[in-house]
Amino acid sequence: MASENPTSSEYISHHLSNLTFGNHPTEGWTFAGGEKAAEMGFWAINVDTMFFSILMGMVFIWLFRKVADSVTSDVPGNLQNFIESVIEFVDSNVKSIFHHKNPVIAPLALTVFVWIFLMNSLKLIPVDFIPYIAGEMGIPYWKIVPTTDINATMGMSISVFFLIIFYSIKVKGVSGFAAELSLQPLGKYFIPFNLFLEVVNLLAKPISLGLRLFGNMYAGEIIFILIALLPFWAQWVLSVPWAIFHILVITLQAFIFMVLTIVYLAMAHDEH
Repeated sequence: MASENPTSSEYISHHLSNLTFGNHPTEGWTFAGGEKAAEMGFWAINVDTMFFSILMGMVFIWLFRKVADSVTSDVPGNLQNFIESVIEFVDSNVKSIFHHKNPVIAPLALTVFVWIFLMNSLKLIPVDFIPYIAGEMGIPYWKIVPTTDINATMGMSISVFFLIIFYSIKVKGVSGFAAELSLQPLGKYFIPFNLFLEVVNLLAKPISLGLRLFGNMYAGEIIFILIALLPFWAQWVLSVPWAIFHILVITLQAFIFMVLTIVYLAMAHDEH
């Protein structure tokens, strides 16, 4: 950090800042955080978000591939039982919500649920542990929870939004999709009003999807950071119950993102 004895505001600001790589107006291409990172503009990359997002994606692929390669029809191990339970849980949700034929939806839902859960679970690591190690290695900023970065959550939600548009056009055609946006709910005599309502409704889906996940994870991160500012004895009294409660939040937010993804894609396939 900038000082050995930071104030509370400096401590909070530091832990909420990403390590960003971009083109600074005065320093050129560089790594920075905080206000300097904001000055780099839109095309800057949050390196820590990318690192942990990719890392958790690799953990997901490795874990499921490991189970797939060693799957047995005899008495399965605990890991196989757990992975099969996750797959059955996701599959049952897909079948109950999505009533069309599309081989992409179930794998997509599984990926969304497990990947977001793994990224969220990094929040359970003590807030000073990884930043301290990074600081000893000369890295000034190192934020470890990708879902507390709005760039990550909005990136995922915009990807879902593109799939909504893609399948809406693929299933209904350009004319059918245009009619859906312009002729509902009040008919052909109110096309401008219909178009306004439907476009707002369409754009609200990715915005609410991304902001919901970001807001819940960001708020939880702030609570952990505030607890870390308390005396050592108070940290244990408060952090352990909050971490236990947050296991539910972590799982619930991954589940909500998955369910809404399935719902939105089911709506894209519906003719009415």
